[in-house]
Amino acid sequence: MNRTAKARPEWTGFQESRPYGPKYDLRTDFVMVYGISDDLPERIEGWKKAGYTIHLMTGVSWGEYQDYLYGRFDGRDHWDEAQKDREGNHLLHGKDVPYMVPTNSFTDYLAVKIKRAIDCGVEAIHLEEPEFWAQAGYSEAFKREWLNYYGEEWIPPHSSPDAQYRASRLKAAMYGRALDRLCSRMKEYALAEHGRTVRFYVPTHSLINYTQWRIVSPEALLVTMPSCDGFIAQVWTGTARTPNVYQGVRRERTFETAYLEYGIMQELTRGTGREMWFLHDPVEDNPRHTWSDYRKNYRSTVVASLLHPHVRQYEVCPWPRRVFEGSYPAENGQGKETIPADYATVLLTVMNVLRDMHRHEEEGADGASYTSGIGLCLANSAMYQRGDVIAQGKDEWEPFKYDGTATTDALTDGQRELLDWSRFYGMALPLVKSGIPLRPIQLDNLVPFPGYLDGYRVLLLSYEFMKPEHPGIHHALGQWVREGGVLVYVGDGSDPFHNVREWWNRGSGNRAYERPEQHLFESLGLGRDPAEGEYRVGEGGVIVLPLDLAALSRSAEGARQVRDVVRRALALRGEGGDFKPANALKIRRGPYLIVHVLDETEEETPRPVKLNGTFVDLFKAGLPVLRTVTLKPGEDALLYDLERGRKDGGPCVVASSSRIRDERQDAGRIAFVSEAPSGVNVSTRIFVPQPPRRATAGSADAKLSYDPASGTALVRYPGAPEGVEVTLEW
Repeated sequence: MNRTAKARPEWTGFQESRPYGPKYDLRTDFVMVYGISDDLPERIEGWKKAGYTIHLMTGVSWGEYQDYLYGRFDGRDHWDEAQKDREGNHLLHGKDVPYMVPTNSFTDYLAVKIKRAIDCGVEAIHLEEPEFWAQAGYSEAFKREWLNYYGEEWIPPHSSPDAQYRASRLKAAMYGRALDRLCSRMKEYALAEHGRTVRFYVPTHSLINYTQWRIVSPEALLVTMPSCDGFIAQVWTGTARTPNVYQGVRRERTFETAYLEYGIMQELTRGTGREMWFLHDPVEDNPRHTWSDYRKNYRSTVVASLLHPHVRQYEVCPWPRRVFEGSYPAENGQGKETIPADYATVLLTVMNVLRDMHRHEEEGADGASYTSGIGLCLANSAMYQRGDVIAQGKDEWEPFKYDGTATTDALTDGQRELLDWSRFYGMALPLVKSGIPLRPIQLDNLVPFPGYLDGYRVLLLSYEFMKPEHPGIHHALGQWVREGGVLVYVGDGSDPFHNVREWWNRGSGNRAYERPEQHLFESLGLGRDPAEGEYRVGEGGVIVLPLDLAALSRSAEGARQVRDVVRRALALRGEGGDFKPANALKIRRGPYLIVHVLDETEEETPRPVKLNGTFVDLFKAGLPVLRTVTLKPGEDALLYDLERGRKDGGPCVVASSSRIRDERQDAGRIAFVSEAPSGVNVSTRIFVPQPPRRATAGSADAKLSYDPASGTALVRYPGAPEGVEVTLEW
């Protein structure tokens, strides 16, 4: 549901800081012109002439804001507002580009910048990546904010779990305040000065990624903010390839991590009325990988996102110029090479499939036996428990900055485990690896959005890596349990953050609790410290499992314990037979079949998956028609099922690496306009009633082939962003 009316649909878009270029004109619905530089009006005009709805994107925690830092904005130097770690080092995104403390002064500065964009006529504004590093909190500006917020002198965040938790909670609140002020003030400005509504969105990494990378952001705080219209889920290879541990093996698991990341972002806005776009990146920020690496991981992230059917809008590419004009290491290790022609074609095919996805509902998948309705709770407060991790240096203990790529050789096992965030993945990965479509649940949404848990049968919960920020969460959980849900609580009470100054321990007498789960159990009628076991509560139940969460990630036995407790939870509901592991995650969305075959399964030799039918392989440049598709463990597929997709037996476009418009059929022919970036080889597969005799693209003949068994023709021709008239005759 869109909270603000739009002039036209915005199913797909991309962001780009460069002026218009025909080689990276992706023909989406909108473009996010990046950055508020002096040439903003010219850049907007170039993209507008190409037919785009114009959005603006700019960094809200970092950017080219040197005029503010060096006093040219208001006559005062503002380096005291740059984020700083305990050693006194500024945290930088680039030279003279620090991550900022979002003070009121900095918000006022951003407002002046954003007014300029509104004056230029943009229809929506994206305030990107409100990020405050967990290891920061030592600048003079932050110390002032601490005093104003808590009414006491600043305490070094690293000095105790309580100080770390409170510092991070303040960081999230500050960025929530900054975005609320910016969005509400700028909406008022647009109406007062220009008589039009401007929408505001927040592109943000997932809560899962921010927590593992030890970054604090508002996340769920923004969902209840009236002036925020939605989000972009910034999930891509660079976040999803962050290593984690499963059955004692630490490695990259791009598909599984992306699946969980997209899942928490879907659940962030599901049922809230806010919009969500899922992002994909055909490359990533790290330029040291090869095209084959980028391609494999891109497939995994696309498939992972499509397995979450409640989101139907996509940012198909950040920075398309670096994709279609950039150079990356050659496969033979000799120099660099630009994008392979077939990969460029595939990318455009996928981007246009994504634009079509909103027309199709989830239909399940043939042969799939899913254990649905299983959730794993996650809250904003997980970010608050992620302070400095210190490695033993030669002479002293030093802060260790971890972004998912650094070596962890110098760390102890406990420090490495913390960085890997095994307390979360120890519960999540065993289910995903078993083909259970687990959904991470945004715990913070339970209070403001009644009915948020509708459709869930079993919830996994632990306060060993996060905390409930409001006691009302327990009342909502209690109602859900009494109405038939089964809650599995896992944790041994060892987390030092149980002792932070929060609502559960600030009462007096019997109103004070040592740990937050004690309040939960008591509200469920189980006493404060129920023993391990199963308990009936109303129509539902509770299972208490006092285990070390991180230990669940270290062995096959730990993974088995997670699967077994979910099986027990379903049995408590009388649905024990519904626990049905699978060796693949797959879904149908209209004619599209999306599949990932799992590796690291319980089977000694993971089985491939064989699909029979008549499919178009959308991950291949030539859009081949296949009768059998065999996928090995770890492989992904995006297929168009021709047996489901044909419209009344008449001619129509099946799939294309171009945007198709003005499609029309006459006696003996089909014609349409095809739009694609220049320099891309376009493939278009078409249903035809008879063998075709000729295809043209503009004034030239197009390459034509025919598959009589499927009744489809493949037409290939050069792309043109302004559009080329394609005609197929039979």
